[in-house]
Amino acid sequence: MKALRYLALSIAAVLFLVPFYLVVRNGLVSEAEISAASWTFLPSSVRWENFAELFSDPAVPLVRSMVNSLVVAVLQTLGQLLLCSLAGYGLARIPYRYSGVMFYFVVATLMIPAAVTFVPTFVVVSTLGWVSDLRGLVIPGLFSGFTAFLFRQYFLNFPRELEEAARIDGLGHWGTFWRVVVPNSRGFFAALGVIAFVTSWNQFLWPLVIAQDQESWTVQVALSTFLTAQSINVHELFLAAAVSITPLVIVFVAMQRWLVRGVAETGIKE
Repeated sequence: MKALRYLALSIAAVLFLVPFYLVVRNGLVSEAEISAASWTFLPSSVRWENFAELFSDPAVPLVRSMVNSLVVAVLQTLGQLLLCSLAGYGLARIPYRYSGVMFYFVVATLMIPAAVTFVPTFVVVSTLGWVSDLRGLVIPGLFSGFTAFLFRQYFLNFPRELEEAARIDGLGHWGTFWRVVVPNSRGFFAALGVIAFVTSWNQFLWPLVIAQDQESWTVQVALSTFLTAQSINVHELFLAAAVSITPLVIVFVAMQRWLVRGVAETGIKE
């Protein structure tokens, strides 16, 4: 039975890894070999010089775009963890007259399609002069109603005994949150942080509209320029895609232990 389980896991792992292999494989061969009629799973030759060609391409500043994406993703992740955790804790633990109404307002924002708020958000950002500016890319994504909702649901199940002990020691809501709640919720923070980072890194439509010059491109916008109506650069597109997912793989591997812990701490009961 154990052997069958490992066999099934091995087959699943191969199926998941094959697409990644094909992306790397197509990025390290020539255009002719990618489009050849007699396509082979293993390339006849590996062109390592494709890396130099990719990073020296004047039309696509890939390094600059990845730095922009990293800055945007890190700032939005930190912003969401800070603002949404405070909002979620306030909704879950601080009693006040309109707490229920505020919670329903937050939930209502989840029902509004992104397309409805896209134009008004662009008008505000444009009026502030943040087009082709990192502020226009970062600030609109600093808060997420969905993340605040998840934090609120998590804090509802947080052990009240720990908070009561902190209050006996003289801590208020602010001190209890930073000294007791946050240190005991690191797994959940890490899990939502990874989700926020990946979501921010993969954004395309908003950066495409806001980042109107090369200096402010994110990596997703840079990838789209390899495939245009005038030219198609397939092998650079594949190689750039492989390079662009490297930060996501690093984040996932580094935070894997915390992700598992975060799922275990969500308080979801069957």
